[in-house]
Amino acid sequence: MRIWELFQMAMSTIRSNPLRTILTMLGVIIGVASVITLVSIGQGTSKAIEKQYEGLGTNLLTVNLMGNGRATQLNYDEFMTLEGTAGISSIAPTMTQNSSIKFDRTTESYNVIGTNDRYLDLQKGKMASGRFLAQADLDFRNHVAVIGSDVATKFFGKEDPIDEEINVKGYMYTIIGVLQTKGSNTSGTSLDSSVLVPLPTMSRDFKLGNIRTAYVEASSGDLVSRAQLAVEAYLFQKFKSTTGYNILNSSELISARQTASSTLTNQLVAVAAISLLVGGIGIMNIMLVTVSERTREIGIRKSIGAKRRNILLQFLVEATLISGMGGLIGLLVGVALSLAWPYINPSQETSLSLNVGFYAFLFSALVGVIFGLYPANKASKLKPIDALRYD
Repeated sequence: MRIWELFQMAMSTIRSNPLRTILTMLGVIIGVASVITLVSIGQGTSKAIEKQYEGLGTNLLTVNLMGNGRATQLNYDEFMTLEGTAGISSIAPTMTQNSSIKFDRTTESYNVIGTNDRYLDLQKGKMASGRFLAQADLDFRNHVAVIGSDVATKFFGKEDPIDEEINVKGYMYTIIGVLQTKGSNTSGTSLDSSVLVPLPTMSRDFKLGNIRTAYVEASSGDLVSRAQLAVEAYLFQKFKSTTGYNILNSSELISARQTASSTLTNQLVAVAAISLLVGGIGIMNIMLVTVSERTREIGIRKSIGAKRRNILLQFLVEATLISGMGGLIGLLVGVALSLAWPYINPSQETSLSLNVGFYAFLFSALVGVIFGLYPANKASKLKPIDALRYD
């Protein structure tokens, strides 16, 4: 029997029970659509991470101090003594705390970042208006602030906020500049929704201790390793230990975040793939019911000369076709969901992969072959005399 004839017979059977066929396909549809959608979200997240860091280059180090007690802490001046060391061009220590910001009758919580005049260049940010922090602001502990674009929009709308005063933790700060829209920095803090103030001023007003995070810029991408060794040597000299701190460069941060994203995506895809297996079990169940319903038909076909392989192929093609059609529908649904997801959740990018879609479709067809093999084999082994007696 030709494959085309088997295909026509399978299509005829499927059309005779459309609702049952659709319900049988449902597990495969959900599985394939879930795999494609989750992978596209995972790949979109990885690309978003790359975009987040691409403007920073590969010569930025992030130093985090995690120890408790004076023995594993540094103040601003101690950090800045590293600046000018061979391989290091500039340093921006930071303090960050979420605080209520007030202007007029509006109150909102934003991250307040205490830093120095090097921070903007290290984060590759740009000013939309006004100026950034200057060394004099740090020396005289001026109550001045540079606000992100989201903060400016929230409090002032389209009006110019320069020289206006905002209340930060009970202290009045004069706005001297507004940042251009930038997005998240290496710590994951959005500069757009932040208020930047001189670090010594913040330390005094917020009654904060020593610094926990500092950004160190190497003189060039080739000198990152040398700069990292210099920072490690300095910290070891200060703390007499290699614990209580970690140093990450941009490449390591990208790799760490992408690894975490990939691991989570793989776990979700594995869960979604279970739907395909459940769908395969559903196909096997329906095919067994189909064999039972068509026992007399099998007996008649065998009695007029149909061979065992003809019966086997007939039911195997039918199971594969059901699974393949479910996979194709799932592929279309997955692509549609991947394209629509950024509109549903604007903060989440997606990136479609044709290879993943192709492999998901092939896997769905393979599920039909695997789970359709037993019912097809059972049908092919029926003896004509027993099949004709079946009522």
